[in-house]
Amino acid sequence: MATDVEIAQAHTLEPITDIADKAGVPADALIPIGNHMAKVDASRVPATNPGKVVLVAGVSPTPAGEGKSTVLIGLADALAKLGNNAMVALREPSLGPVMGIKGGAAGGGYSQVVPMENINLHFTGDFHAVTSATNTLAALIDNHIQKGNELGIDPRRIIWQRCLDVNDRSLRRVITGLGGPGDGVPTQTGFTITAASEIMAILGLASDLQDLKKRLAAITIGLTFDKEPVTAGQLGAEGALTALLKNAINPNLVQTLGGTPALIHGGPFANIAHGCNTLLATHTAQNLADIVLTEAGFGSDLGAEKFFDIKARYGGFDVAGAVVVATIRSMKYNAGVAKEDLTEENTAAVKDGIVNLERHVENVAKFGVKPVVAINLFTSDTQAERAVVREWADKHGVALAECEVWAKGGDGAIDLATTLLDNLSEGTSRALYDPADGVENAIETIATEIYRAEKVEYSVNALRDLRTLKGNGFDTLPVCVSKTQYSFSDDPSQLGAPEGHTLHVRKLVPLTGAGFVVALTGDVMTMPGLPTIPAANNIDVDENGVVSGLF
Repeated sequence: MATDVEIAQAHTLEPITDIADKAGVPADALIPIGNHMAKVDASRVPATNPGKVVLVAGVSPTPAGEGKSTVLIGLADALAKLGNNAMVALREPSLGPVMGIKGGAAGGGYSQVVPMENINLHFTGDFHAVTSATNTLAALIDNHIQKGNELGIDPRRIIWQRCLDVNDRSLRRVITGLGGPGDGVPTQTGFTITAASEIMAILGLASDLQDLKKRLAAITIGLTFDKEPVTAGQLGAEGALTALLKNAINPNLVQTLGGTPALIHGGPFANIAHGCNTLLATHTAQNLADIVLTEAGFGSDLGAEKFFDIKARYGGFDVAGAVVVATIRSMKYNAGVAKEDLTEENTAAVKDGIVNLERHVENVAKFGVKPVVAINLFTSDTQAERAVVREWADKHGVALAECEVWAKGGDGAIDLATTLLDNLSEGTSRALYDPADGVENAIETIATEIYRAEKVEYSVNALRDLRTLKGNGFDTLPVCVSKTQYSFSDDPSQLGAPEGHTLHVRKLVPLTGAGFVVALTGDVMTMPGLPTIPAANNIDVDENGVVSGLF
């Protein structure tokens, strides 16, 4: 059986100019990068009657993998086969998962965006631009303190961290400025992975270049000795940071294996950031297509909640439809079946574990959207197990369709596409809470309504952070909860659909440039570590420059 990278390498890509013509991208908006990738100057794409946005989310992820991006790409190709003007809007892959354990974000099998090697390895350099801008600001902060500290920045209260797009646990906590007076002021700090950095979030939510610059200036880097907030604008940093990001703000145009245009732009993680592709790419796709398929990372408790409460709120658009991707293997895993036993028929486990899917469907519906369930089939799925899922859907009035996109591409998602079209609305989505009611209310609402927690507990540090937020007027920003992706609780071992648990908030960080407050819960880290056997160990390049071992 061919691997994902072998399937992609065997495919003959269409010239990017042809893909741009198919998408309706004006010639003066296209900035080609070689023959098969391009940047799109969104400011040169005329605003039209916006296309309908369809959100693709998933169940709680399992080690077996659910194939959410793969289903989205195959669904887009299926919609195109049915004569619809469809377009894909996805996040860019981070090198953290590519070199770590999860893999990339280009789909799989015959349902991929291509050229997949480029997309998964550096792509057009957007991540590097974000990394450079983040670290430039860190250097400017340190230099300001070293050269007299006119603003009175307290080195003990700097919240800005450097970043790197690699899983490197050794950089979680570091001390900079060692070596003596000429080497800076010693400061305890750390690194965040680029995908979780504030500048990545800003890139994801900026509406244009000037809005980007305004948001960069609004970044809170820390506090003065008088505990007053200090911004990047006070350091005069926004101009240089904008210059580093002026090309990165343009969405990237590529194609699916089926020839459907795809914008891939921005890459925030959903467990430690807001988990959506850029607002600019989504709006651009809306101006070019009638149906825009976009993704939010992980399940309804993470990416989807943030999609509605942060991205759609700031973007001012409605969501016309949603798809929740699930697998029969994920249901068995959520019932306690070990990974190595997931290919064995177990209808009882499917019945027990389907509660996880049911919870995600209920959650998406709370945002005013009726979701369609996509069952991503695997060869080990039996007719008896599939019947259990269909009976559940019939009993609960849930629209459901099976798909086989890995093996069949768009042809394997025709039923799913038809089901989705039958369930599209004109867009009546809504947010879950009003930020004006305060951060505590937002967290409690998310915890009780989406996670089904009984209560929220704040650590001593989080309570101090909460007082600081209120004192500085940051208490009315939306909330981005950083939480494990494996459970509705903050304990990754609680599978299925736990209820009555406690959400433990240990820290609150204001990202005033991005426009939200991050609530760190449980043991979630903003700099992941590598597994025992990293995926990087399997990646190689032959004498002809052909990459192998990506997936």
